[in-house]
Amino acid sequence: MPRPIIATIFTDAVSHNIERARQASGAKVWATIKANAYGHGIERIFKGLQSADGLAMLDFTEAQLVRELGWEKPVLMLEGGFEMADYKLAEQLNLTMVIHCIEQLEWLEQAALSKPLNVYLKVNSGMNRVGFAPNIYRGVYHRVRALACVGEITCMTHFANADLDDGIVEPMRQFNEATAELMVENPSLQRSCSNSATTLAHPEAHFDWVRPGIMTYGGSPFADKSAADCGLEAAMALDSEIIAVQHIKAGDSVGYGSKFTAVEGMRIGVVACGYADGYPRHAVTGTPVLVDGVRTRLVGRVSMDMLMVDLTPVPKAKVGSPVQLWGKDIAIDDVARASETIGYELMCALALRVPVQVV
Repeated sequence: MPRPIIATIFTDAVSHNIERARQASGAKVWATIKANAYGHGIERIFKGLQSADGLAMLDFTEAQLVRELGWEKPVLMLEGGFEMADYKLAEQLNLTMVIHCIEQLEWLEQAALSKPLNVYLKVNSGMNRVGFAPNIYRGVYHRVRALACVGEITCMTHFANADLDDGIVEPMRQFNEATAELMVENPSLQRSCSNSATTLAHPEAHFDWVRPGIMTYGGSPFADKSAADCGLEAAMALDSEIIAVQHIKAGDSVGYGSKFTAVEGMRIGVVACGYADGYPRHAVTGTPVLVDGVRTRLVGRVSMDMLMVDLTPVPKAKVGSPVQLWGKDIAIDDVARASETIGYELMCALALRVPVQVV
């Protein structure tokens, strides 16, 4: 029989979280599905995406995939094109293209497209990754607007610190500086600024379209608020079983490096899950785990294929007892926090060898 580890994808949770974004913002929703839907699998969650107004991604092969799956609504390429040929492909697939640098604008000007593409023109509002500086943005906008191959233009930006109470104050000032005259010239000009944290916490930046990422999958974008606090549902669970039980005495150690030493006699459960499955190797003793429905803790160092848990709170646990590593009862953000990382990374790190079921 196969190892007992399995990941479960909940498409109803994806649908719920998209509706949560719409309810929080009152705007249209781009469901962000980059990185193969944050590790969940685009094809696996596709049913749950149907209520989104559009899908946002990076990879043109993913854009091709969603069109082949039957998606007819808008598709937004968040990093735009990487070479001139991408604009011909965008025309074929009817994609909305982000323009964030002069090189992309030049490619678009030279692409000789036969029908117009919709464009999201990006402002660098202080994150300093991609986008046009506020002082040149209006000029770039009019250069784009003059192109016959461009349809609708939406002004966009992305915030570096939207999870903080005052984290978008200065970026919003810069965005408004860049777009103020354009809004006077065209009051119906659409804007899109909101990632997950902005969608949930900053109504002044909701505008016309929001772009929820981590919240689509039930992860919290905040350090001080859980997914449940945000009204979100986990879209992924990682479950396994106890495959061995050890009875150890005070002074005995557990795992590589002997990082955990018992202070009294205790039972240790060995779980069929390790870092080769995507569980974080740097998770520390105390990381929450659910065994037989009871919350307990990881002990010792995570191995490639196994990890160990404290069975003291679960006296009836035995070989075959169910274990939840993360999911609806153990928040992925709690596991990530104990591992000094973020839930995004754990989702994306789910290993290919882990079987996946969709419900």
